[in-house]
Amino acid sequence: MKKVMAVGVFDLLHAGHLHYLEQAKSLGDHLTVVVAHDLTVRIRKHEPVTGMDLRRRMVEGLKPVDKSIIGNPPEVSMFDILPQINPDVIALGYDQEHAEEKIRTSLNERGLSHIEVTRVEGLSDDLDGTRKIIAKILARENKQ
Repeated sequence: MKKVMAVGVFDLLHAGHLHYLEQAKSLGDHLTVVVAHDLTVRIRKHEPVTGMDLRRRMVEGLKPVDKSIIGNPPEVSMFDILPQINPDVIALGYDQEHAEEKIRTSLNERGLSHIEVTRVEGLSDDLDGTRKIIAKILARENKQ
């Protein structure tokens, strides 16, 4: 069985998230999604609209997802979660800031060079990101 791991914040679930997870699932047989810890979201992005427990439940309810877990807090390396998941593939979203080569180098340093790192394609839609959706809502509100 080929195991795939996907990672993300998944705050305000939208079509872009579903597209990402559908593509990630197509890379293997079992998809585990790591939902970012609230503290990580606060440091790297913004105050989460929905908490990590609810985001994890919502992600796990999506058809392509076999399992979802909450990621490590920011003081713990993201690589520390790999033994728990034991992925064959790490699927990155098209807009995620992760550098594929940096991840590969870190995997090699940890003796995990067998894990493939793949970036999936984005959804060709103008509302494929949370920030885009919020901007459109605000633009509509400002017109009223």
